[in-house]
Amino acid sequence: MPDAQSSILVAFLPEWILLLGVLALFGVTLGTQRVRTARYVSLATAAALALASVATCGAEAILFDGAYRVDAFSQWLKLVFALGYLSCIVIGHNLKDIRADIRPEYFFLLATSVTGFVLLASSVDLITLVVALELSSFPLFLLIAMRREAHGQRSQMESAVKYMMFGIAASGIMLFGMGYLYGLTGTTSLPLLVERLQPLMHTPLAITGLVLTLAAFFYKLAVFPFHFWTPDVYQGASNETTAIIASLPKVAAVLLILRFAGTANPGDHSLALVFAALAVGSMFYGNLLALAQTDFKRLLGFSAVAHAGYTILGVVALEEAGFTASLYYVTGYLFMVLACFTVITRVSRDGANLPIIALAGLHKRSPLLAGTLLVGVFSLAGIPPFVGFMGKFSLLTSALQQGFLWLVLLAVLNTVIAVYYYLRVVHAAFLAEPPADADTSPIHLDPAARVLCILLIAVIIGLGTVPGLFLDTIANSLSSLFPLS
Repeated sequence: MPDAQSSILVAFLPEWILLLGVLALFGVTLGTQRVRTARYVSLATAAALALASVATCGAEAILFDGAYRVDAFSQWLKLVFALGYLSCIVIGHNLKDIRADIRPEYFFLLATSVTGFVLLASSVDLITLVVALELSSFPLFLLIAMRREAHGQRSQMESAVKYMMFGIAASGIMLFGMGYLYGLTGTTSLPLLVERLQPLMHTPLAITGLVLTLAAFFYKLAVFPFHFWTPDVYQGASNETTAIIASLPKVAAVLLILRFAGTANPGDHSLALVFAALAVGSMFYGNLLALAQTDFKRLLGFSAVAHAGYTILGVVALEEAGFTASLYYVTGYLFMVLACFTVITRVSRDGANLPIIALAGLHKRSPLLAGTLLVGVFSLAGIPPFVGFMGKFSLLTSALQQGFLWLVLLAVLNTVIAVYYYLRVVHAAFLAEPPADADTSPIHLDPAARVLCILLIAVIIGLGTVPGLFLDTIANSLSSLFPLS
């Protein structure tokens, strides 16, 4: 028994570290001289979380009467969340557009939200899943509202209310769908629910319950038509907050979608067509509206809708290769979008939104930032040898193997459309002349930002040029996604 208890404690190490970090940050918010301390505590927590996730990558444990499972699948996802969390802290080094007196609370709420994401990775019960999902969501509502007022405008409040109202509505629809699933299966345990629901997946009630449950996850991923909050929230939130919303929730959303999509069989064409329709709508809507954008964050908002459509391509296959491709792509997307927001936060004056034209002359002001932007944007566009290309290739291959040739052709068409507006960003940074009143002074990066830029470039290129190791890791871990023991 002592050995079993010690193994459980070791498996739960990332969660222990996060909980201690959240408690420490709460204590920091009560003291004085808090901002620097809160930043250091956050950095230490994120770094320790990443190390703990690596140390426990082979751990296996079942906690809370089977409602919480630690396995290979959950542990590598926790590592992804930890790296994203650490990157977001470095990106938000100065928190230019957050009032100084509430910056410690900002770090506290961010750590609380990350705790929810980490708990989601191991939640295998509807109850723990809902609790973890809400824990990750509610702090984000407050983070959006923390942006300073600019010239009497309170767009951040509108964005926070919009994000919250859409989130509450999506959660309500999700709970309604979960009620159907519970009624059909008589259990809240996801492994048992999968086992009992599969024979019923041909029934309209089961499909309806599953689609309603997935609504909240589609909202997190910004899938059409659950995307309406995305461009306004991206534009209204501070640059640092938008970096968080644009990255960590996307990985969590794909994780949850796959947990429920695994209830269907590959031959379930009705559900596959639902996913295909969502993918097509997201790709066309996001890419076409991104063509007209002049604000970089708003462009990334519509781009996020399109990338949600690409990610869903893997779910359409309803089999392991497609699920692997979706997880690989959304993980790469996290690093791609963080690279773009690293540039936005360092180029922006006082945390203001960044027009694309403000990137003019960036290659002279900061070659490292320009290189980071180039790699991030080219990867988002799906240009080799970056992870965006290999991710799209894996998704298209999985969809083609299931006979969705028309869907693959539409996805390729959308990739061509997207190249145009991404090249506009590259043109502004490397070829356009800055306006006469523009700031052309060199941008000096702190050491942490330099390291982050170099690491993001290395990860984006590494995942794209040597994808086999990562894809094999995901594929091997998927065997534990729906354990029945």
